[in-house]
Amino acid sequence: MTSNPLLKRLLTRLGLLLAALPLAACDLVVMKPSGDIASQQADLIVTSTVLMLLIIVPVIFLTLLFAWRYRASNKSATYEPDWDHSTRLELVIWGAPLLIIIALGAITWISTHKLDPYRPLDRIDENRPVPQDVAPLVVEVVALDWKWLFLYPEQGIATVNELAAPVDRPIQFKLTSSTVMNAFYVPALAGMIYAMPGMETKLHAVINKAGVYDGFSSNFSGDGFSHMRFKFHGLSNADFEAWVARNKAEGSELTREGYLELEKPSAKEPIRRYASVSNGLYDAIVNRCVDGSKMCMAMMMAIDASGGGGKGAIAGLASKPWGNDDLERTYVSALCTPENAGDYAPRAAAQSQLKLR
Repeated sequence: MTSNPLLKRLLTRLGLLLAALPLAACDLVVMKPSGDIASQQADLIVTSTVLMLLIIVPVIFLTLLFAWRYRASNKSATYEPDWDHSTRLELVIWGAPLLIIIALGAITWISTHKLDPYRPLDRIDENRPVPQDVAPLVVEVVALDWKWLFLYPEQGIATVNELAAPVDRPIQFKLTSSTVMNAFYVPALAGMIYAMPGMETKLHAVINKAGVYDGFSSNFSGDGFSHMRFKFHGLSNADFEAWVARNKAEGSELTREGYLELEKPSAKEPIRRYASVSNGLYDAIVNRCVDGSKMCMAMMMAIDASGGGGKGAIAGLASKPWGNDDLERTYVSALCTPENAGDYAPRAAAQSQLKLR
């Protein structure tokens, strides 16, 4: 070891610098996002942390102070072995945390309703409300193994692993999954929300600054989970229209058969563009009847809501091999096909009523 004090200080500072280098790769997008919803969530994190530190910091300080003040070697400290109560101290010990809990409870109550992902936006940012003549951009999101499919019903296009939206326009995401539960997360835009098979969740958000942002799955879903990433582009209105036009010019048609191929597990998928989408595809994905050979979930629920008919009372039963063995699984067919997928719920209710009679 060297005995030179200056060299020791230099080595110490160099060690601290090397230890801090990994922090240089940290992305502070969660605390400095570009979307209003994410900004409000970041403010909520800061406010909650500060309120809790109002208790934590004094407790840590007083713990160290008492340990030093009443150490065994300090003979000048007051020694009262029979002391057991102080009303003023009890008021401080219990009153301060109680006030913090009340404040946190009020903030949580307000924020839970204000930042509800299902709640339509009422503002673009803290200074601008949503104009009454502006409709949200609807994006239908499907979590696949292991890639993301984005459908734009208003524009009639679809993409894989690429998402775009105009700056300062509200976005309404409708999310589902093809097989297992997943989680949609763009830190710069809004908080995480789950996507589940056979169900639809919603997320409302807005991006306030043009740029390219990272999006990914934040819920483990199998082998290709770590590569389930995409880019979110915040664009001006003109650039967004150009992006839509590019997809229409370069893309192909996303048919039901094409979706069934896309749905098969695969990782590190490149960006794909679709100039058109088969009618009713997203609803069929949610209701798990894209191939048209089995009854849609909405139809099943309509039959159940009408009293049910039982397996033996339903026409159109079929069977097919299931798994790698010779067993066959029976399912309801014919009632939901690509031709009638758009009106399966009313049709199911009517057929159910006829069978019950």
